[in-house]
Amino acid sequence: MPRERGQKVVATNRKARHDYTIEDTYEAGIVLTGTEVKSLREGRASLVDGYAFIDGGEMWLDSVHIPEYTEGTWNNHAPRRTRKLLLHKQEIVKISHKTKEGGYTLVPLQIYFADGRAKVEIAVAKGKREYDKRQALRERQDKREAARAIATRRNLGD
Repeated sequence: MPRERGQKVVATNRKARHDYTIEDTYEAGIVLTGTEVKSLREGRASLVDGYAFIDGGEMWLDSVHIPEYTEGTWNNHAPRRTRKLLLHKQEIVKISHKTKEGGYTLVPLQIYFADGRAKVEIAVAKGKREYDKRQALRERQDKREAARAIATRRNLGD
């Protein structure tokens, strides 16, 4: 029985939702060393440059920065090493078919602990063009203005 319950988010990749259109998301386990787990439990990680790839029927996470554990000794981990992701074979095959279509990439959205186990949320995503980003920002701004107008009208008592 796990000591911890629930979900504790360590790091999120907010820029991914701005730069990519998210198609599917998958939850994967991560193969970590002891000092990496301790560093994550302190809430230290960065997904900014991270990406995932499939090699030899296995999925790998690359360029995710988990800083060295401050209390670690000479056997501390490398901060940007390639880490293996744990997924079912059927999921890996499904993801590989999707990424081979072209234009799709694998982006980590967040790292978190679920019931004491380190997990990463991977998204199959397609890159947005510059005008798509501007259009999404404009839509968000329009929704915000509409909600603000409704709230002020409601507060006035009309």
